[in-house]
Amino acid sequence: MAPKSLDSLLASDDPRLAEATAYVLAKPGKQLRQRLVITTSELIAGAPVAGASTVATAIEWLHIYSLVHDDLPAMDDDDLRRGRPTVHKVYDDATAILVGDGLQAAAFAAIAGESALDAAVRVNIIELVAKAVGFNGMVGGQALDMAGEKQQVDIDGLRRIHAQKTGALIRAAVLAGALCAQASQQQLNALETYAEKIGLAFQITDDVLDVTQSSAELGKTAGKDSEANKSTYVGLMGLELAAREAETLLNDAISALALFGERGADLTALAQQMVKRSH
Repeated sequence: MAPKSLDSLLASDDPRLAEATAYVLAKPGKQLRQRLVITTSELIAGAPVAGASTVATAIEWLHIYSLVHDDLPAMDDDDLRRGRPTVHKVYDDATAILVGDGLQAAAFAAIAGESALDAAVRVNIIELVAKAVGFNGMVGGQALDMAGEKQQVDIDGLRRIHAQKTGALIRAAVLAGALCAQASQQQLNALETYAEKIGLAFQITDDVLDVTQSSAELGKTAGKDSEANKSTYVGLMGLELAAREAETLLNDAISALALFGERGADLTALAQQMVKRSH
């Protein structure tokens, strides 16, 4: 759940909407994007950064909003998420849409209202995050992903889809954490490389797990991409080569942290967790 200071942004006079919002937030998942914000900010500052936790929560809300909408029948059409029925199955499509809309609005309100961060920093983070979830980010990536169903997409096209649909918010999480701590341009450049590599590796791992794990293990419906005739890294490269590509990208991401020396250990560990996960 959200920190108590942010609870007011999630309040609704409609009991059904409030209940559905609480339902989706009750199973927070791995919170990888949230952890990327915090870990990156602490890497740069060497200590906890005031306001970074709010930005981290906001970015996690945006991720949750995207999952709620992606699961809808008009999108990826899934009945299971994080081991439970999806929001539209428990409530209805309209409620799920409104939950996602509300979480998106609350996320930007949270960042805008975080007085612990300098106003210019807040503006920069809002611009960064807005682009990550917009037409050249998550929204655009989802559109490309849906357009690619039932047809063969080449590897460059697949990378473009997932750089937007999945990678953009991962990149925004890392860079937002860096901005919270007022990172230098050199640091931002290194972290951007890290984020882009790990974002793609994360998606390749997702494709691998989709064909190697069960729905119970994944907490979502296994084999959905195959059923929808979507192009995947496993489908284009084969299971072994896809897993090897994820490992190469992981190593590239870790190498990008060389600038930080031993201080980059926590981001290295987080990258390894993202790629070597089993669900």
